Formats: sequence, C-alpha cells, structure tokens
Amino acid sequence: MTQTPHVPSHRPQAETLLAGVRNFRDLGGLPAADGRRVRPGVLFRSGHLAHATAEDVVFLKSLGLHTVFDFRNAADIELEGPDVALTGVRNVNIPLSDPADGSAFWRMVRDGDLDVLRSVLGDGRAAGRMSRSYRTIITTRTAEHSRVLHTLADGSVPALMHCAAGKDRAGLSIAVTLLALGVTPEAVEADYLESNAPHRRYRVRRGDAMDGQATPEVMELLSPLFEARAEYLAAAFAAVTETWGTTDRYLAEGLGLAPATRERLRDLLLTD
Repeated sequence: MTQTPHVPSHRPQAETLLAGVRNFRDLGGLPAADGRRVRPGVLFRSGHLAHATAEDVVFLKSLGLHTVFDFRNAADIELEGPDVALTGVRNVNIPLSDPADGSAFWRMVRDGDLDVLRSVLGDGRAAGRMSRSYRTIITTRTAEHSRVLHTLADGSVPALMHCAAGKDRAGLSIAVTLLALGVTPEAVEADYLESNAPHRRYRVRRGDAMDGQATPEVMELLSPLFEARAEYLAAAFAAVTETWGTTDRYLAEGLGLAPATRERLRDLLLTD
C-alpha cells in the first residue's frame, strides 16, 4: 500500500497512562468506506489485562465494557496469568494460533543461544514465519472470526479485543472487524502499525539480557516477531483475495456474515 491515510487523534490520553496494560487504543474515528466513521467508545484493542494495576482497572471500568475478547491460548494464560476481573464484564476466550506458537519455540526465543537464533530466525526466516502465520489464521480460523462478528452484532458492545501483545491475533481480529464495517484496508493498516509505538511495544525478555537489554544482534533477530509489519497484514489480505476473491465473499462465505448481520454491526459500531 503506497498511501497511509491520516488517522484522527481520537485515542484517549489515558492510553499512555495505563501502567500494566500495553498497546491500548480506541478504534473510534477510523473512516469507513460509506463516509461514516467508527463510533468512539465502542471498540477497543490492547495487550493482555493480566498485569493491570488498580488504577488501570478503574480506567477500564470507566469504559462501560460489555465484553472482553481474549485471543490467548492456555500457554499464554499460564505464562502471563488470567485477565483481571472487571465486574459485570463478560470475558470470552477464543484461542487463536500464536505466530510464535509452541512452548519449545518460545523457550528458544527467550533462552536460545545466538547460533540457534541465527539458524531459526536469520535470513528472513522470522519474517517469513510471521507472514505465513497471518495467512494461516485468516484461512483456518474462520469459525473463530465469525463468532467474534456475530457476538458483536448481537449487541456485545462496547468490546475490547486483546491477545498477549495486542499486535497479531488481536490485530487480525480487529482487522477483520474493521473490514466488515467497510473501513478501508489503508486505514486498517495505519491502525495496525500503531502497535510499533515505543510505549505500546511488547517487552522482549531474555534470560541472558543485562538490565533487560539483549545484544543488538539478538534484538535484530527477534525484531520480526515483535514488530507490526505491513507485509504481515498484506499477507493476510492476500490470503483473503486468493481464497475468496473479494472481501465481501470472505465475509459472506468464509465467515457466514449475512447482509442483515453486517448492517447490524455497522449500526452498532459506526456513526455519521
């Protein structure tokens, strides 16, 4: 994509004040194809809520959330802990494949020596793994994404979607939701890339790091796993086109989204 649209400053300032929740933002204000915009205060995204502080909880409660979608798997939850409890909020766990799935792979990421990292991640292999994973999630997790959209259309808003870092699994689920709302792929990409902001980035933890910092070569090898890259999202969009031909067919045939359901989504999540 050659042009990046202006994304309005619709994110609440509180996002930068959340101490234990990374990568939080309100999707409100993103432009939809029919001239409407995503309604502020109804669709949020973030990293996991397991480490939310008491002050973070106060803020999250102020959002009036109906549903929190947690796309982490059992291994993630064991590693990071369950989300903090938010009174009156329904938590829906829909595990999606982690692009760095597998406990052995994560042990390598966290503790593997330099030679191992070079052999597994070097020469573009890490980025290739990420692009393949994005394609796989789109083509094989249609039931999960269908469930998300139908749950939203049934009135489960305001809603927050998250995974571990809030970048990949949540990023794709948000992208699918935005496409259903008629948000342009360019605007979807612009929001997706906001996960690269320093205050939003997932913190890489290595057993051999001094003061939390790994060596430059190690960080270079790991960076494709922890960055939001346009090429990853482009791989997901390409999978839609190659498999279904058009976004509309993907939504209708792949996700079983009827026109009436899609219209309910737009009525709930869009504003003039």
